[in-house]
Order: sequence, then structure tokens, then C-alpha cells
Amino acid sequence: MRIPQLSRPRATARLPTIISPRHPASSSSSASTSRFSYLTASASHPSHKTQIYLSKSTDPFLNLSVEHRLLQITPPDSTVLTLYVNAPSIIFGRNQNPWLQVNLNRLAQIAQQPSSVGWTDSPIQLVRRRSGGGAVFHDAGNVNFSVICPPERFDRDKHAEMVVRALKALGRPNTRVNERHDIVMDVASKAAADMETYKISGSAYKLTRLRSLHHGTCLLNSPNLTSISGLLRSPALGYIDARGVDSVRSPVRNIDLDNQEFQDAVVREFENMYGDVDFRGEFDDTALEVDEVQKGYRELKSKSWIWGQTPKFTFSTHPTEDDPRPRPELPFDLNMHLSARHGVIEDMSIKHSDGAAINGLDASVFQGTSVWEIMNWTESLNRAGLGDSVSKEAGEWLNGMFGAEYARMSPKEM
Repeated sequence: MRIPQLSRPRATARLPTIISPRHPASSSSSASTSRFSYLTASASHPSHKTQIYLSKSTDPFLNLSVEHRLLQITPPDSTVLTLYVNAPSIIFGRNQNPWLQVNLNRLAQIAQQPSSVGWTDSPIQLVRRRSGGGAVFHDAGNVNFSVICPPERFDRDKHAEMVVRALKALGRPNTRVNERHDIVMDVASKAAADMETYKISGSAYKLTRLRSLHHGTCLLNSPNLTSISGLLRSPALGYIDARGVDSVRSPVRNIDLDNQEFQDAVVREFENMYGDVDFRGEFDDTALEVDEVQKGYRELKSKSWIWGQTPKFTFSTHPTEDDPRPRPELPFDLNMHLSARHGVIEDMSIKHSDGAAINGLDASVFQGTSVWEIMNWTESLNRAGLGDSVSKEAGEWLNGMFGAEYARMSPKEM
């Protein structure tokens, strides 16, 4: 089922895309404002209780920004379905730590030397969404669904069950919603009589006073399936103790469906639940010409959001009273500890492994420095007064822990 571009099912009038063309020279600002006003009036019209949108963009920042705008402007009593596919990206939760959840070194390798790691897709974007939940990987073999509804109708399983019904209608009877509200697929084990369970969809939520958002992803036919686990496993995992939400790692599997047939099936199930659709539309990259969408887009792409939203965390090379986990053996003779809030270092301690102070070292120079702005830990340690050889060993190790190579990349490389 193809949804006509921003058209009403009860009238044949053709509505514009969400905004004007990307290049201002191609249309006047007044025309842009007029088209956006028309769309806003349609999306926010109180009679439009049921709405469906399909995105023609694969920009994850854009899709999440439009989704957020719909959350803001659609009627409080309306229910809105949005479907979109993102280019390769890691989408992590609002309250997560990217240094803990993501292998930033691998992202840098994929962007700079993809063949060295066998990557044939485009570079991977790193995106912090506005909703909670864990980190997930998106690519062209993933279709994402989003349902916005009134809080009193919100249920964590309700629309996941809707997606399961769509999957069953497409010949996937072994799918279900588990106790974590994920969609999973049970597959007969080749090695035993038991069933093996694979996660094919994870969800996240954003709840406000007037609106509720449930969005999730569905693994249909990802060409990068075998890479997902490595991308979502940070080398700093054993050293960071973080507040916020941790990701629950599960075995994943493609469900082997075409994107379009999945989208059509989800639309049908949505229509079965909510009846006649009052407004249908499509949007694409031109949505960036909407001031409110562009504002949200800039926020999502800002370093202060991606990194600075990180909850308080500590990084320790050795067991501490608050984090007594054993640590692997280090390639240098140092105990290092830092604490950071919003990604900014509040305290840094560097001592010999026996606890003795290091002559001439002033670790206080790190205080107030944003972790993501340290692009070479070797140079930073050297400036703090650590000797050249030790700075090199410890700095190269810290560069790997905190993904300094990724921090050094220009926006065009990402």
C-alpha cells in the first residue's frame, strides 16, 4: 500500500511535503512559510484524530527531529503512526553514556578505512535520541515505527503487539512480545530440542503530560547483522561505572522481509486498530527548511547533546570502593581515576600503582575539560607533567578507551 504524498484520504487535494526545498534559492521564504503553515495546520488540526506519515529521508537526525515535531504539534487526543528507514547509525538513549555503549574506535575505522574492517556500507552516524532505552543499530535493512498517542491510551506492549500481528500476517507466526516489551522470534535449535530466541525489535519511550511516544526498530534484512554486536561493545566497558541506562545485549536475527511489505502490513494493522485515517503524508530531507525541525536537528547533531547529555560517570583503571570490579592487567604502572558530569571532567587522579604520588604531575589541569575535546591523551598527559614514555603508553591506551580517533574526525568524515 503506497501512501500518497501528504494527501487526505477523504479529499483529493494534494498537500506539500513538510517544507520547502533545501536550497532557499529554489523558492521564496514566503512560499516556504505558506507551505509549512499548511502542513502544520493539517498535522495539528483537531479533527485529524488518526494520522500516518512515511519518511523518504534516511537521515536519522532528520527523522527523529520530524518525529519530535509531530509529538509537539499533533492534537492531544490523536494517534499518529510514522515509519522510516535510517542510513547506518547507532541510536542510543537520552540517559546513556556513549563511551560505555559504543565502540567509537570501530566507528572511526569504518569512516576512515572501511575496507580494513570489511565494511561496505556508508559511515555510521552516532545519534543520541530524546527518548530513553538502550542503544540500537539502524541501517537500510531496518524499518523503524513510531506511534504517538494520548497518555491514557499508552501501553508498552500495545503497539509492539500491533507490529507482531503485522509480522504474523506476513508469515512469521513465531514472533511475540516478551516480558521486556521487545519483539522476539523463536527458532528451533539445530543442536537441541529447545527453541532459540532472537531479538528482532527493541523499543524506547518518551512520556509527556499530554502525549506518549513509543518508537521501535524491526530487523528485516540488515546486511550488517554480524557487525552489530561489535559496534555496541565498548573497550571501556570494564572501567566505566555510570549512572543512567545500560543496554541489555541480546542475540539478534533478521526476519527476512522486504521493507515495503512490512510497512504496508504495519499500516494495515494500524488502520484495523484505529479505523479511518484522517490524514496521510510523506516527508523528505526538505523538512529541514522548517525552523522548528531545523532547531531540533541542530540540537541532535550538537556535541553538547551527543556527549554533554551524558549522566555522571567514573572511569577507573583499578578497583575502588564504589566500583570494586577486578580490572585487566594494564600495559603501564599507573592508577588513573576520573569522574565526569555531562562529559566534563570534575576530578582526575593519576598515581603510581602502589598509590604513591608522581613528582611534578598536576592532574588538576584536566578539571573542566570535556572528555570529547581531548583528541590526544598522550599530549594531554604530557602537558600535565607525566613523563614522555609513560605518557605515550598510557595516552595511547586512553585514546583507545575514549575513542579519541573518532573525536578527531571532522563532521564530513562522520
